[in-house]
This record gives sequence, structure tokens and C-alpha cells, in this order.
Amino acid sequence: MHDMTTGPTLDAVVIGAGVSGLTTAVCLAEAGLRVRVDTDLPVRRTSSAAAGAMWDPYLVEPLDRVLGWSAVSLAEFRLLARDPQSTGVRIRLGTHESRLPCVTPSWMALVDAELCAAEELRPGFVTGWRYGAPVIDMPSYLDYLTRRFVRIGGRMVRRAHASLVEVLAEAPAPIVVNCSGTGARDLVPDRQVMPSRGRLVVVENPGITTFFCDDTPDAPELVYIFPHADTVVLGGTSELDTGELTGDPATARGILERCQAVEPMLHSAVVIDERVGLRPLRPWVRLGEERSRPGLRLLHNYGHGGAGVTLSWGCAREITRLVMDGD
Repeated sequence: MHDMTTGPTLDAVVIGAGVSGLTTAVCLAEAGLRVRVDTDLPVRRTSSAAAGAMWDPYLVEPLDRVLGWSAVSLAEFRLLARDPQSTGVRIRLGTHESRLPCVTPSWMALVDAELCAAEELRPGFVTGWRYGAPVIDMPSYLDYLTRRFVRIGGRMVRRAHASLVEVLAEAPAPIVVNCSGTGARDLVPDRQVMPSRGRLVVVENPGITTFFCDDTPDAPELVYIFPHADTVVLGGTSELDTGELTGDPATARGILERCQAVEPMLHSAVVIDERVGLRPLRPWVRLGEERSRPGLRLLHNYGHGGAGVTLSWGCAREITRLVMDGD
């Protein structure tokens, strides 16, 4: 990279301050680069802040690369879970269960998942698997990533970009990494990116310590329960091709009722928040370098579907390898 006392002010600009952008920025900065993050929204207003969130390779392809990225992130989250008060990351035990017989997911081996005995399943469910995995309090976690990035000299600025053509014409740094999530649909532009609206409800924790996910194939609605310290995140929805982020009391009530039907302890839980965000669905993750003009490198890291958190460290480490190997 460039000498730290001469040459350009910046080595790299990362576009986007969601979990993918911040994690990528942290990895690049910790590799010795001078990095700036450009974001059109405050960190706590990004879609990542509205995520559940739990390590779970959900709605994302290609599977072979996804499993590798997920394994890298899993190892990192296990380390971060040693200090949950600072990071917002905790390892929780729990189950995925299905109301229909189904094939177990390919990632089971990564978390040493075991099939549940019939008597362990919740009423109405016929199969399931139990394991321990990271559950992430996203507002706290995004704050942690921001602190970690700034502490090593990273800069963050509020800046909206209309297009990558504009960014490359400005050439703010010799390396540009596009982590714009659903924004990539217009920024790149990449019409393969489709927003999927996700809603969730946050309640005070009545004493729940284990997570739950309904994995029934082709279920019309999502049901998941992710306990943090003092709160529980309940979900959810997956509504394709909609950018509306307004609240909806009827949908929130439906989420709460579906989760109460699975976990009776939630009947006494007090609702404290409703969150809405957009998952950046794409046929496959776009991660790699795009040919640009000499002296300027453009890399992409977006299209993570419902697995932005799950893939965040794996994808960020790969971007960092590409950047450093190509120097």
C-alpha cells in the first residue's frame, strides 16, 4: 500500500455502513490501510440495524462459497462472544424445527448440530435440530464495529453517491469497495438486486434463554425468537420488491401472536420496538474485483440476501486478501 506519510490521503473508500461495509472497513484498516466509509444514513438507520440477528446462512447463494464465508464469520463471532457487554454477541443454544419432514441444512456440521428427539420438539413440529450459535444484538454490535474502526484511525462521513460512475470519476482513493446492499440496485446499477422487506418486533425478555426458528419448508410466514440480554427479537416477514419502511401495527401483531403460539412465556412480554429493514436479495453474492481504469481498483461486496451478518467476516476477509494480493 501507499506510504502512510506521503501520497494520497486515503488508501480505500468503502461505500455503505451496514454490517458488510463496516466489517470490510475494519478488516482493511487493521491490514494497515487508511480507510474512509461513505454512508448516506447514520449507522443505526441502516437495514443492518433492523436485523434479528443470528448466524444462519439464509436466502443466499452460491452455497459452496457461502459455507466457507459462514465458517470464517462463525469463528470470529465466537471470539467476540467472550465480551458480550461490549460487542452485543452471545452464544445461545436453541433449535430449528419443522412442521413437515425436511432435509437438514448443509451447514449443520459447522455448528455440530444434533437432531432433536421427538419429545424435545415443540407441539406441532415433527423434526428439528439443536445447536449453539451466535445471536447478535445489532444496534450494540454496529456501535462496536464503529468504535473498533474509528479507534484504529478509520474515518466515517455522511455522503450519498448517485452512481459508481460518479464515485470513480471523483476517485477519492485508489481503492473503492462497494458494500451498498440494496442500494446497489441503483448505484451500480444492478437490477439483479431485489429488496426483501423484513419486519420484527422487540420485546422485554421475560426469561427466555434459547432461540427458536421455524424451518418448515415453504411456510407462508417466518417465525423466529432470538433472546438477547434484556430483550427478545421476534420475527418476521420476507416481502419481495418493496422499499417501504413504515411501521405496520397489524403485521407486528401477527408476528407477536405467531411467536406466542410457539413460546407461551411471550404472552407476558412487553413490546418495546418494531424494526423494518431491507434484505439485499440477489441470485448470488457479488464479491470480487471489476476491471476499472489503471490506478483505480473497484471491488464489490453485496447481495448477501438474509445472511449479511452470517457472511460479514468471511466476505470482508476475502475482500482484504484481494486488495492486499493485488497491490
